[in-house]
Amino acid sequence: MVKAQKHDHEDTYHLKYKICVSGSADTSRCPEGTTKKAYELGKLIAEHNMVLVTGATTGIPYWSAKGAKEAGGIVIGFSPAASKIAHIKTYRLPVDYHDVIVYTGFDYAGRNLLLTRCADAIITVSGRIGTLNEFTIGFEDKKPQGVLAGTGGLSDMLPEILKKAGRGLGGGVQFESSPSKLVEKIIALIQKNEKDI
Repeated sequence: MVKAQKHDHEDTYHLKYKICVSGSADTSRCPEGTTKKAYELGKLIAEHNMVLVTGATTGIPYWSAKGAKEAGGIVIGFSPAASKIAHIKTYRLPVDYHDVIVYTGFDYAGRNLLLTRCADAIITVSGRIGTLNEFTIGFEDKKPQGVLAGTGGLSDMLPEILKKAGRGLGGGVQFESSPSKLVEKIIALIQKNEKDI
């Protein structure tokens, strides 16, 4: 459990960590049990007193939002749409299981930048091109990243991509098949980064 804590150099309490869950909006190609793992990730994020941030979309982010909300957590979504009407009617995206949805109006590429920049860490589950975009933005921003291994798609391709790119092999990206172990590793990475400030 991540608890609010006072820092020696300030009179305010520590802000809650914001964890982005990024992944396939279409889960039809994901291995069996992937949506259950996404749900568990959301639940664990809430149970650790952190805030879940998503792309306010279907699939993996939706299941993680459901898990977080049903565990009493806070969920913030970043929509590609400029309004709630466009979010629902043009993009055909859900609004349930979120406390707040920020309507960016920047389509998917702009939304992805805001989503990953606002997060303290990013967790990738399965995924396709949009998820790769979110991963690479976070990678270039040197955000702590976790990859839920064994969930197909991008998650299972990333070790080879990073190896061929010759970057990312130093521990900034954590691979783990257990949602609970992955969340613990992400918390440790965030806390390590904070100590380096």
